Amino acid sequence: MHTIEPYYSWRHLYIASEDELSPFFRREYSEFEFTHAVYDHFIHPQWDFIGSQTLFIKILFVNYDQGFCIIELLGEWNDTLHNDIMYFKRNIIEPLLDNRINKFILIGENIMNFHSSDDDYYKEWFEEIEDGWIICINFRQHVVNEFESSNIDYYIAFGGRFNSFNWRCIDPNQLFNQLDEIITKRLNP
Repeated sequence: MHTIEPYYSWRHLYIASEDELSPFFRREYSEFEFTHAVYDHFIHPQWDFIGSQTLFIKILFVNYDQGFCIIELLGEWNDTLHNDIMYFKRNIIEPLLDNRINKFILIGENIMNFHSSDDDYYKEWFEEIEDGWIICINFRQHVVNEFESSNIDYYIAFGGRFNSFNWRCIDPNQLFNQLDEIITKRLNP
């Protein structure tokens, strides 16, 4: 896992540690010192610690004018043992909500497992975004299955067309526009 880096080709457009409104403003990163691990597997030092023992993230892009952000995830999303959604919601999502972000794109190619608990934080997040949305793209099928069996699909869009999105070949605003078009058609058939 230590070789899996957060996506870096948009760094010329956005860097969370340089964004005064980011929860990671002024965070400094080592290129060589591996300080965090998911279980016994060290992870690349560019991933951001959110308070969880198993879930790490990287805010890849934020557009405050259009109210959206793109977040890449790594590890195991474990609400059962570690209440990862609480850390994610309180430490990352709420500061973004405070800055008028109400559309969230979560990239889950590097989420190995999902273990559910109750849906309270998902419900709270969903209620706070009003006209916004939460879309998960490129999550592994067994993770999508677990999402579905825990009934969080009421709050988060995932699966289907969202599971095979070639997001690396477009810029973040194009990704947002494509996903916004899909979700708008889905919500307003």
